[in-house]
Amino acid sequence: MLAFLWKSTGFYFFTILCCLLTYMCIAEDPKIPAIAKYFNTKGRYEEVNKYLREDKLAINRSMLQPPSAHCREIYLLAIIRHGTRYPTTKSIKEIQQLYNFVLHNASGEESWLREIKSQWTMWYTEDMDGRLVQKGMSDLKNLAVRLSKFFPSLVSEEKLRDGSIHFITSSKHRCVNSTLSFKAGLTELWDIKVDNNSSAVAEVNKFKQGPEMRRVQEKIAGRLGVPYSLFTHDMAEAAFYLCAYEFAIKEVNSPWCQLFDEEDAKVMEYASDLREFWKRGHGYDINRKSSCILFHDVFRRLNHAATANESGQQVTEAVTVQVGHADTLLPLLTLLGFFKDSEALTSTNYATQSQRSFRTSHMLPYAANLLLVLYDCGGGDLRLQPLLNEKPVTFPGLAEQQASMPLYQDVKGHYRELLQGCDFEAECQLFKPLAEP
Repeated sequence: MLAFLWKSTGFYFFTILCCLLTYMCIAEDPKIPAIAKYFNTKGRYEEVNKYLREDKLAINRSMLQPPSAHCREIYLLAIIRHGTRYPTTKSIKEIQQLYNFVLHNASGEESWLREIKSQWTMWYTEDMDGRLVQKGMSDLKNLAVRLSKFFPSLVSEEKLRDGSIHFITSSKHRCVNSTLSFKAGLTELWDIKVDNNSSAVAEVNKFKQGPEMRRVQEKIAGRLGVPYSLFTHDMAEAAFYLCAYEFAIKEVNSPWCQLFDEEDAKVMEYASDLREFWKRGHGYDINRKSSCILFHDVFRRLNHAATANESGQQVTEAVTVQVGHADTLLPLLTLLGFFKDSEALTSTNYATQSQRSFRTSHMLPYAANLLLVLYDCGGGDLRLQPLLNEKPVTFPGLAEQQASMPLYQDVKGHYRELLQGCDFEAECQLFKPLAEP
């Protein structure tokens, strides 16, 4: 008996040890920057779904379990952010300024700094201007293939050929090319913006001047061997996202990444989350109301599919794919009530927000997607399942009503006021400037 226990216990600890070593190997992969999970909207989709690092077409069927075997999917609505892109012209100019500054001012013998100064070359050009990269095309192709595995009766080349899959896209080239890439994945939008508002970035500007950001800038200036007074926040941000772009586009752990440790990255992430919170998130009510048109269009399409199904007709538009931007997804997620913390993000409460749910690094990587799947479970039982980045989420406020896949009528009831009164044009009238006398 003792021998048996020893063998069993030894096997148990051996198994645990193997699991720990496997985890450490994944976590410490030298090709992946240690700060990769803090890249906000510049992050790889694979950092949100880490199993895709090994197999880009892998799916987790255990996450999609209908309430019963009688349920069948009848309609899928997918709102998808474009894939990995180049920096915009504005960002490229900032990267060029940072590179020139480091070349002419930085001093030190660290290997990563020598690599920046002697081996790294400024390969970004202004004409790239946010265009989709090859990795971005693969992001959407692979997503299409994974969705066809999840929902083979809806997402298929046959449905594409017979016109059952409907595409809507923003006019931006990266969104058009993302849409074409999604289509290509089956065969081998919507863009809402809120005008810049100086009050919306007030908290961000305060945070940039605060102690947390000051410490980050001091540390980076020290690592570069340059006077702190010469190293600006814009330079710190350019370096942080240069690391992110190098990883997302070329899948390399750039020497620029060595300027930041994990604590630095958390501060940089928070600064970006502050901006998104106040400009497109829960900071102002108008942010969510900017998504009224998209919200109503979503439910119009769901209602159309539900009505056709209930009347025994074929759902002619089985899949709707809308490709847009982070600016498209975030206001809609906000309107639906997702990722709303009990306390607003401000310039002074960084220390208490470490467990916040509002994290754009988790919500909005490249190719981020919100999926709404309508199921017919028989006997007029229609259910709606929301998924974010291919993971089930629950509608806020429906936790006690089978929120992972609630009755469609319950979802409409929950959002009744918005369905009756969310009017983008009326809301924006309140924010138009007064006419000149």
